[in-house]
Amino acid sequence: MRNFLAGLVFMVGASSAQGQSGELADLAAQTLDASGAPAVGVMRLEDGEPAFGVAGSRAFRGDAPVGEDDLWHMGSNTKAMTAVLVARLVEQGVVRWEDTVTGYLGSHIEDIDPSFANVTFLHLLSHRSGLRANVNNVDMIRFGVRGASDEPITEQRLDYARRVLTETPQVRIEDEFLYSNAGYVVVGAMLETATGESWEALMRREVFLPLGLESAGFGAPGSSEAVDQPRGHRGGMFGGLTAVEPGPAADNPPVLGPAGTVHLSLRDLAVYLDVVMAGMRGEQTDFLSAESWQLIATPPYGGDYALGWGVQGDQRLHAGSNTMWFVQIVIEPETDSAAVVAFNDGRINRLQPAMVEAVQALLN
Repeated sequence: MRNFLAGLVFMVGASSAQGQSGELADLAAQTLDASGAPAVGVMRLEDGEPAFGVAGSRAFRGDAPVGEDDLWHMGSNTKAMTAVLVARLVEQGVVRWEDTVTGYLGSHIEDIDPSFANVTFLHLLSHRSGLRANVNNVDMIRFGVRGASDEPITEQRLDYARRVLTETPQVRIEDEFLYSNAGYVVVGAMLETATGESWEALMRREVFLPLGLESAGFGAPGSSEAVDQPRGHRGGMFGGLTAVEPGPAADNPPVLGPAGTVHLSLRDLAVYLDVVMAGMRGEQTDFLSAESWQLIATPPYGGDYALGWGVQGDQRLHAGSNTMWFVQIVIEPETDSAAVVAFNDGRINRLQPAMVEAVQALLN
């Protein structure tokens, strides 16, 4: 199936067949059986035409079937959307790609390590900033508690940025790749300082609204009162699965938003990916210039990671998981085709073989 199998994946109930492609409904059912996940969604996008298939239940051992328009947590696939947000603000003259950490955060964080003085949006979005992957586990728990409070999310992101920017770099800045959720949180803090608005508000205004992504939101989808959307699932210590109802325990802390908290339907994901691929093919739109899309699609410092996308030949790909969901996206802009496989299950090692088979089927 071309490049996908050669590369590295980046970070049972009734099914609802209404409106599905028969072929993809069958593929979803086969992937469900092979994976052991509660539910599976698959999507193929060719020449602007999406097709969908879903199978399984919204919650393990539940009787609510997953639906074609249900919502899926994107995890780190959010990163590419954050890069698009930066590009939108660059084109509006609000920020510049070469703007630095200290330029926006220096007056808010007094003891930024001097090594980070010239780290830019491009370094952060391509994981070439030298920042650690995440804050430590104790701090992560604290941010989870704070996320359930009324403390402004913008203040939390500044605090998170302070905790990582006052350390020394973990690897050589620009020369070495280190996948960093923290870097994307710092991007969020920079944008918030530049605009006076939260990353969430900026995403709604600059990405969701212009593209008509009405299903898009943040955190675990659905309500805790009813199983009205798929729920994420954790694997147990001795096997088995636990459905996690929406709430603070159902996602990473909100402070990590720019790195991975978006949810949306596969139908809206198809709309978004169609725009992405058109831009990467060089088509000019009112949403974003072809030059910006080319910058997003190209590793700025070499290697195989651009801005929110892994690079394998003519493919751009990424995976996302908050440990309770797993969504793999592969796009081929030049052939105008894309494949998505989504699970409401975070057991990546167990799911990966079935995912690879499903992606292969979708791209072939």
